[in-house]
Amino acid sequence: MANAPLHRIKTISEYHALMGLPKPEHPLISLINLETVMHKESISFVFEFYSIALKRNLNTLIKYGQQQYDFDDGIMFFISPGQLFSIEVNKTMENKRSGWMILIHPDFFWNTPLAQKIKQYEYFSYSVNEALHLSEKEEATLMGMMRSIDQEYRSNIDRFSQDVIIAQLDLLLTYSERYYHRQFITRKITNHQILNRLEEILTTYFNSDALATKGLPTVQYVADTLNVSPGYLSSMLKTLTGQSTQQHIHDKLIEKAKEKLSITELSVSEIAYALGFEHPQSFSKLFKNKMKVTPLEYRQSFN
Repeated sequence: MANAPLHRIKTISEYHALMGLPKPEHPLISLINLETVMHKESISFVFEFYSIALKRNLNTLIKYGQQQYDFDDGIMFFISPGQLFSIEVNKTMENKRSGWMILIHPDFFWNTPLAQKIKQYEYFSYSVNEALHLSEKEEATLMGMMRSIDQEYRSNIDRFSQDVIIAQLDLLLTYSERYYHRQFITRKITNHQILNRLEEILTTYFNSDALATKGLPTVQYVADTLNVSPGYLSSMLKTLTGQSTQQHIHDKLIEKAKEKLSITELSVSEIAYALGFEHPQSFSKLFKNKMKVTPLEYRQSFN
């Protein structure tokens, strides 16, 4: 894949031309039946528009960075503008791919509520190995929505066309969010393994000299160590525990602070510095936020 050509695609029409497809019905949105798209060689892309794909039986490996996934069953993944992804052709597999891909330029949402709402869906920042795995019923539901969008897309354009398609896209994205939350819950073994590893990573970090030398672990550091994307990790944790990754880090910090306050004679400032804070006031503020008392008041409660 290192030698795969990189294509930066600015417009949907440009992508159609590159893939040998007919011109799109609309310059800012396109629906593509994946049976009509052939990747004969490995290739890398950066789109300047959104891509939503529902695929099955691909003869390719889809790759973001160092992550790759070999898709067989119905899956869905979401790519935001500027995100690098690669397609590695598996020439040993028979081409039986099916599904749909929707390409939407950000200008299509201009001056509509979806322009901001689409940025709130964290799954557009997930890695490819965090794709949405669909049940047969879920796949049928989403495929039906895509066909409805396709029907509207190919109808005669009138003043209602854009509003109808945006409403359909809004529903599609909402259902995708629902199914992701189901996936967080149903894939318990995998997700609880991640939770256990998160606890181990934080415990190791907080028991080492890393706090004093490097400061608090960042969400990016934790996600990288777990080999998941920051967005996926926080979404999973919120669903399973009600707390974000940052809140889990802070909880572990407070545990360590309580330990030092109760069994050492270090001053509050010394504890703050040992926990990686540049300013003791920031530590005291966070501690009071979590514990409803100041660090000093907490220590005095033991006397």
